Amino acid sequence: MAAAATSVAILPSARRSCDAGKSRSIVFSSRSSKSVSFPSQPRRRNGNLRIACSVSLTDREVRTGGPDDLVDSILSKVSETDRGVSLKKEEHAAVGEVAGELQKYCVPEPVKCPLIFGEWDVVYCSNPTSPGGGYRSSVGRLFFKTKEMVQAVEAPDTVRNKVKFSLFGFLDGEVSLKGKLIALDGSWIQVIFEPPQLKVGALDFQYGGESEVKLQITYVDEKIRLGKGSRGSLFVFQRIG
Repeated sequence: MAAAATSVAILPSARRSCDAGKSRSIVFSSRSSKSVSFPSQPRRRNGNLRIACSVSLTDREVRTGGPDDLVDSILSKVSETDRGVSLKKEEHAAVGEVAGELQKYCVPEPVKCPLIFGEWDVVYCSNPTSPGGGYRSSVGRLFFKTKEMVQAVEAPDTVRNKVKFSLFGFLDGEVSLKGKLIALDGSWIQVIFEPPQLKVGALDFQYGGESEVKLQITYVDEKIRLGKGSRGSLFVFQRIG
């Protein structure tokens, strides 16, 4: 996994809902730092940035509890697939079709919804190397068996990614990243990660440099969250806390 391209797309434990008629505020803040150029997305990191997102939800907007059949369908399609690695092309297409249907039920401006916070299991990605980078490549999987891939999004603006693995089947290790979340608009977020931390046996060290990812939240409810990367990769996250 190349450090500069690490993009494990990670969230507090109690389940939440976007309660109708209540107002919530989510504040994202960041300080200027080094960046990787993404010409297709506008930069919003010059100087200090403070975005105060105040959301008032109506009954009409709370639509995430309705499409339970679609949620169950997409989870069944990605279950026991090594996070999508074992799926065939047509099966990936079927997952994408259900994700497209679920997107129609997404709350307006999901970045402002408190449901994005929590701890999530990364259960699927249409591109196996997007979450975990080289550790999840076809060669990397020969040496690193993924045991856990978790993303935690903590209020107000912290993202923690963690991949636990077994090296050669007997030596446990993990790679973790801590990032700063920045709201770009109502559905897009940017996360700027510190250099990754690697633990293998008695070794514990930081390597590489900063990295960043951009992700569009296309659906979120009490069970799952869907995201689409800036290069089109589809992610399915299942809530575990």
